[in-house]
Amino acid sequence: MFDYESPKPKEPTDYTGLKIVALLAPVFFLITFLSNADAGLAACIVLGMIMVAVKIRWNLRKHIWFWATIAIVLALHVPLVFMVRWPQGNGPTLFYTMPVGIADFLIILGSVGLAKRFFSTDSSDNDERE
Repeated sequence: MFDYESPKPKEPTDYTGLKIVALLAPVFFLITFLSNADAGLAACIVLGMIMVAVKIRWNLRKHIWFWATIAIVLALHVPLVFMVRWPQGNGPTLFYTMPVGIADFLIILGSVGLAKRFFSTDSSDNDERE
């Protein structure tokens, strides 16, 4: 009469967001000290998007091409943070850095997907099931 499903066992809590914030806080303060708060926020958004993309594609962590792709993307972002002149206006910095961060996130996932298609040799892809 009643469809009673037994409660599913609780999975352990994922503290990835807290770990990302803990890693990005010193970066923000260092870049704010060296440059300004706008550059610090831009650097944190860029690094945070890279970390979230790595978390999403964590099943590929055993491949050297994955880490090489992430290292190349990270190296290409250094000029973005330090050489780009971010606008100094009355609006919050988040309004113009967050769209850049989201586009950056999509570019990172696309580059990892492209590298996977290019470097992955096995057709069964056991990595997808991990």
